[in-house]
Amino acid sequence: MPYDSKSLLVRPRIPAGQPGIVNRVTAGEAGWQMLNVEVRRLNDGGRWAGDTGECEACLVVLGGRCSVTSSRGQWPSIGRRPDVFSGMPYALYVPRDTTFEVRARADVVELAYCWVPTDEDHPARLITPADSQIEIRGGHNATRQINSIIPPGFDCHRIVAVEVYTPGGNWSSYPPHKHDSHREDGPGKLLEADLEEVYYYKMSRPQGYAVQRVYTDDRSIDAVMVCQDNDIVLVPEGYHPVAAAYGYDCYYLNFLAGSAQSLAFSDDPEHAWVKETWTARDPRLPLVSHDMEAG
Repeated sequence: MPYDSKSLLVRPRIPAGQPGIVNRVTAGEAGWQMLNVEVRRLNDGGRWAGDTGECEACLVVLGGRCSVTSSRGQWPSIGRRPDVFSGMPYALYVPRDTTFEVRARADVVELAYCWVPTDEDHPARLITPADSQIEIRGGHNATRQINSIIPPGFDCHRIVAVEVYTPGGNWSSYPPHKHDSHREDGPGKLLEADLEEVYYYKMSRPQGYAVQRVYTDDRSIDAVMVCQDNDIVLVPEGYHPVAAAYGYDCYYLNFLAGSAQSLAFSDDPEHAWVKETWTARDPRLPLVSHDMEAG
């Protein structure tokens, strides 16, 4: 399908605070092969049941607390942070052919859920804040924080999940990089993976925003989106840098899937030189840390 700013940006479906499907995009709607994503909001006691079928899946608790009962096990309490700016993530990986029911255990629970086709079986696993590694990447006003959720090497087939925090006024996913070709330099030496990717946005203040560009070398795609709370941006191919508006810290959750369970990428050669100028990092980071987690 042809991609432009209208097809790459998916706006929320419901107002803030209302229970239901906040935002959603399927592989068919996106015009790609693998990655499906939805975000749900449940009020206290609310339930949501599902079946992974021929897909593996990942559930990330954006805020609040829930329980999950499934054909692969039970987890009576998942989540702790009230929102993404208040702590580290809880998540649950579930394999194919799994039935499950999620029940909210807090006033409001927000959940991001992705599912990806697979022909492999892997064990269900709870990911806790202690499992999430923090990486501070970049320099100066291109400094950002990456929290691993399902990193490369995780015991699954295709899914990769990370969350990224960008302080207001900073650039992220920078210098621009891409992962739209599968390239190897000999056995086991992956230079770049061919990945479908979504960005799901949260802002530290509801009126905040970020700007994201998605473009290819030949400019067959060259789109710029203004991204606000609960927006989804699709990255089918090409480079995809982000800039957070001054005064508004920006969060985005990345789900990826494709030719390898990897984050191998290539920088835009026209802008890769900026890495050589980084001599310091933004002292505001990390924006969230394990020290914020209580009890």
